[in-house]
Amino acid sequence: MAESKVKDAPKAGANGSSNQTPKVADAATGVETVQQPAVEELPDAHKGGNPGNEPVATSPDQLEFSKEVYINWYEQMQLMRKFEEKAGQLYGQQKIKGFCHLYIGQEACVAGAVSALEKGDKYITAYRDHAHPLALGTSPNAIMAELFAKATGCSKGKGGSMHMFDKEVGFMGGHGIVGGQIPMGAGIAFAEKYNKTGKLCICYMGDGAVRQGALHEAFNMAMLWKLPVIFVVENNGYAMGTSVQRTSNVTDLHIIAEGYQMPNEPVNAMNVEDVHNAVARAAARARSGEGPTFLEFKTYRYKGHSMSDPAKYRTKEEVEEYRHRDTIEAVRHTILTHQFATEEELAAIDERIKAQVQESVEFAENSPYPDAAELYHDVYVQADYPYIHD
Repeated sequence: MAESKVKDAPKAGANGSSNQTPKVADAATGVETVQQPAVEELPDAHKGGNPGNEPVATSPDQLEFSKEVYINWYEQMQLMRKFEEKAGQLYGQQKIKGFCHLYIGQEACVAGAVSALEKGDKYITAYRDHAHPLALGTSPNAIMAELFAKATGCSKGKGGSMHMFDKEVGFMGGHGIVGGQIPMGAGIAFAEKYNKTGKLCICYMGDGAVRQGALHEAFNMAMLWKLPVIFVVENNGYAMGTSVQRTSNVTDLHIIAEGYQMPNEPVNAMNVEDVHNAVARAAARARSGEGPTFLEFKTYRYKGHSMSDPAKYRTKEEVEEYRHRDTIEAVRHTILTHQFATEEELAAIDERIKAQVQESVEFAENSPYPDAAELYHDVYVQADYPYIHD
């Protein structure tokens, strides 16, 4: 495996904490606690040793991936980042309403998986779900229109931020019930195996969802039937505002799968290459009939749990430390170091993405709201189901 772009950090202590990490108040209890971030802390040299406040990144000595792959990763992750930043701005202007959960900081969790999987594979996730369809090829116009609750949205304006769907690209939806998508992901994988498609399902969840009983039922059945499913927990360190260490004696979440003899591993998900390689290994097992894998993506979100969350349960210093490990800046560094593109060419990509996002905003603003009659459509598969109206 290629060397990580961002230097490996020293391990935290046996109790999951570091004496350099400041205490913060837990959101649920108000009790001060020392929180171990989701990925190991940065070396001391990165703290205060970077007067320009620039992301600290290194490039692998020998690259496993081509110029085309790196450029594609950069474009995908920049689209996710710029789209989410614009969504946050529009939410503040009250043009987007309801709940809104942004993916800023976690882009490699999706980009690395999409590059490792095949067309026809299925994706399902929780309600932090804007980035997945973007990476799979859903039009930003349709996603932004959905955020605006417009009829041209990918869920016809009925789902909003938390319930994006696009069957055409294999995205089986964002789901608002915590952990509700886990047995659904296993069910999708069952269908792929039953129909002998050779395809698989990758099922994302947040770290809070591993406390749900449905996970254990799904894990048991997936292993029993050797279903082609990759379970992924995006461990960003906090379930809403409560740190992982305050909700479980097991803070290395991937080992939960050991109870089912399910292959599992932790993944530095601030590194898109590591994500790609881990998903590729899991996919090979799934397609060969060996069954599921549980991957713990150790990642970090720069924003609060949702737009209504001020994230006072963590320090500004902690967030800034993780910004130094930014996955997009790491890919950018590799592209420039290996002369895959110039600064000017990357700037042109950035401008094109900025224009694409702005176009999606204009599309959403100019789109109509759904007709009231849409309330009665898409409720049942049976088109003439007789009991929808009184």
